[in-house]
Amino acid sequence: MPATSDPPATPLLLVSGDPGSPVLLHMPHTSRHVPEDVRRDILLDDAALERELDHITDAHTALIAALAADGVPAGSTPWQALAGQSRLVVDPERFPDEREEMRAVGMGAVYTHTTHREQLRPTGHDPGPLLDTYFHPYARMMTEAVDARLAATGRAVLLDVHSYPTDPLPYELHAAGPRPEVCLGTDPFHTGRRLRDQARDAFADFGTGTDSPFSGAYVPLAHYGRDARVSALMIEIRRDQYMSEPGGPAGPGVRALAAALAELISAVS
Repeated sequence: MPATSDPPATPLLLVSGDPGSPVLLHMPHTSRHVPEDVRRDILLDDAALERELDHITDAHTALIAALAADGVPAGSTPWQALAGQSRLVVDPERFPDEREEMRAVGMGAVYTHTTHREQLRPTGHDPGPLLDTYFHPYARMMTEAVDARLAATGRAVLLDVHSYPTDPLPYELHAAGPRPEVCLGTDPFHTGRRLRDQARDAFADFGTGTDSPFSGAYVPLAHYGRDARVSALMIEIRRDQYMSEPGGPAGPGVRALAAALAELISAVS
């Protein structure tokens, strides 16, 4: 997919699932799309931008989620939420303020630096327009999607589907810890023991670990730390399990991972 093209119609694409499903699969980093007007403020040349997209994009996670959604029993089809643009536009999972620890390496809600600590945007770049155009609308749409699951089923289960490189990249703040085949990111309020154990069981054919090298789980700020009806778990898949790194094609591991994710969806549904 090219790095530049016309802007998407919406910051977030929501794929409908079964009305009775509480599960929302969330793929915030699967897109390589960088709109033309955003591209103009990025300092990298075209070749360097494509390399950065290779490193930063959670490639093929939308495919894994789609296959998983197709693999669950009738009546359990999850809802799917996919970002319409690359995380180089905005990262919808970052805190938009000083709470975000990744600001220390220039990778808050609007990145100023790359995975290799190079300058991505000019010094003094104003993040406000990107936050207004992409970040805040995305947050509103995710809030509405979660509210819809709560209204329909009385609960919402957010499964955040990500990937990460086999070898650490220079931007990582916690690169010294284990890098399991599947890392389960948890939140002390929104990830209960049962959900964590269900994930371990579902991904039993893979080596799993918890909160290393990445931790936490996405919940819209309107619900974060407030609504215990919202459960959340981040699933970080090490890329050597299913693709050629850094940005190559998907391999046979995709189907095994999709089957494991489908098992988790069925368990929590």
